[in-house]
Amino acid sequence: MSCFSFIKVIMILFNLAIFLGGAALLGVGIWVSVDGSSFMKIFGPVSSSVLQFVNVGYFLIAIGAVLLVLGFLGCCGAQKESKCLLITFFSIVLIIFIAEVAAAVVALVYTSTAETLLTATVTPVLKDNYGKSSDITQIWNTTMEELHCCGLTNYTDFTNSPYYNNNGQMYPSYCCPKGISRCNETLADTEHVPGCFEQLLKQIRMNASVVGGVAAGICALEIAAMVVAMYLYCHLDEK
Repeated sequence: MSCFSFIKVIMILFNLAIFLGGAALLGVGIWVSVDGSSFMKIFGPVSSSVLQFVNVGYFLIAIGAVLLVLGFLGCCGAQKESKCLLITFFSIVLIIFIAEVAAAVVALVYTSTAETLLTATVTPVLKDNYGKSSDITQIWNTTMEELHCCGLTNYTDFTNSPYYNNNGQMYPSYCCPKGISRCNETLADTEHVPGCFEQLLKQIRMNASVVGGVAAGICALEIAAMVVAMYLYCHLDEK
């Protein structure tokens, strides 16, 4: 088998795996969007923590759709030896790679901005639904229990929430000293329980090596995919 044929087979198999993975993610995304409660029951704290910051269903659908398209382009481009499909595949992977690098830089440099944006979007949901919506309440309770935190930034995120108003202007136990089911503003302020965003950042920093390794692995795969696609593209005429 020639080098060209070998790389072509690798390209086909690699993108077939991407296509199948995208189909799986798309299916899970649709499932989460249709029946999110079952998803949370199965995956527990992990899913509930993630649901605080992103809409998992739509996120998985978007990622799955992109992977489906990439897998199709790469697999068909290699199989049919189409320069058009290969260069399209290369361009999309390059755009994704650049976007990931830009997002990483923004996340590192503008962490405070990310907190501001999350506060502006998540806090109103918390104030309007905690104690009113069983799903939102369950998600936040699980998150606060697992991360040992209170609210997104602190206990004041619960002020004027349905829970706060229906329980005599008291805060949930996660914002209070241990052993107290509910507490007033004085006790909550004295306890100084950190917000969930701060705790989430702390967890990420604690697992920075794992996160960095995964990110490096993804970048390496993307670079390899672009190199292989460009190799096939450049050698099609020679073949």
